[in-house]
Amino acid sequence: MTSPIDLLLALIDQGFDHKSWHGPNLRGSVRGVEAAVAARRPAEGRHCIWEIVVHAAYWKYTVRRRLLGEKRGSFPRKGSNWFPAPVPLTAEAWAEAVALLEQTHRTMREAVAALAPADLEFTPPESKTSNFGLISGIAAHDVYHAGQIQLLKRLAGAGPAE
Repeated sequence: MTSPIDLLLALIDQGFDHKSWHGPNLRGSVRGVEAAVAARRPAEGRHCIWEIVVHAAYWKYTVRRRLLGEKRGSFPRKGSNWFPAPVPLTAEAWAEAVALLEQTHRTMREAVAALAPADLEFTPPESKTSNFGLISGIAAHDVYHAGQIQLLKRLAGAGPAE
């Protein structure tokens, strides 16, 4: 029988960068996106792809931090949750955002892989959600934002949303 940790790892992998039935995952949704498309807002006051990518990285960082019982303050950008995109958004800044997403996913995945099944029932002090809920939730978070990005690409005329 597959362990609950292995099942959760499969969920976060499918939501982030492994093939799955639901269409593009989060990493796949940003593959090939150029900085100009990543910076485009569908309307004033709405988030652009760059902001969604950094937001997703922030929450992967937060899940890892909660799983490991670490203190706040080590995310590479000041603030929390939503971060304003640089204006203008350069190709370098866009590549850095994607690299941040990949790095935070990798370190979060390592934290999940190191858990014991009994750890899944634990609710971290800063959270109202158990470790199981945090991990399954971050997988759903990735899929949700992958869909948003696909729609934003379509609105920007950057090809079909898959």
